[in-house]
Amino acid sequence: MMNGDRKFAVVLAGGRGSRLKPYTHVLPKPLMPVCDAPILEVVINQLRDHGFCDLTLAVNHLEGLVRSYFGDGGEQGVAINYSKEDRPLGTVGPLRLLADRLPESFLVMNGDLLTDISFSQFYEAHTRSKCVLTVGTFTREHLIADGVIDTDEAGLVTGFREKPRYETLVSMGVYMMSRDVLNHIPEDRPFGMDDLILRLLEHNIPINTFHHRGEWYDIGCPEDLENANIAFAERRPKFIRQEQDTLVNACGVEPWETNVESCG
Repeated sequence: MMNGDRKFAVVLAGGRGSRLKPYTHVLPKPLMPVCDAPILEVVINQLRDHGFCDLTLAVNHLEGLVRSYFGDGGEQGVAINYSKEDRPLGTVGPLRLLADRLPESFLVMNGDLLTDISFSQFYEAHTRSKCVLTVGTFTREHLIADGVIDTDEAGLVTGFREKPRYETLVSMGVYMMSRDVLNHIPEDRPFGMDDLILRLLEHNIPINTFHHRGEWYDIGCPEDLENANIAFAERRPKFIRQEQDTLVNACGVEPWETNVESCG
């Protein structure tokens, strides 16, 4: 892959992980392990496999541990820079601090999720769309544990469903953006992804989606972290490529040994 084809990603790795306390008192959430590797290391290896060779980690909580573990990215075969805001700026507010680094198209994602999404196909779908934002989506199934009653305006029962299931389309925390998105992000104040989407909708600016039908685990709580560990242990090849020649072609570097091992 030629240098001009190197892709750029911003990985959000500064959250406090309040739902994972007390573990996150001593470890930042992106360093929480799936099997024998931090979740962020799995993410970085995946991005590298899909040609995302230039990464910026947006850090905050326990940032020194993140910097010490990954350094300049040489161990993972990528180039890593770091960005830390002086005060919390939300999910997309920090992009303003990176304006001089951002190429025409770039990926933004949470650094604490496990998925087998094809980041390269996501990138290509976004560039074809010509939209300023593409949201990675996933179908989440919700089970209502009770019997659901439907009534009319008079309060008479018109229907009954025992423990129904509903499907909703949710954001995966993985996004592709174009530089023009910066025109919609205010400077020097907190601004989240929800704020950005609502602002684009308010101005009738099209937002693209990329629907993923594979696996996705957001390790926001102990149960989700356990599910991610089980999935990774049982289906590791779905998440991490093993062929060293493929890895060499991704970022144009010599082969390296991955630190990710099986749980078995």
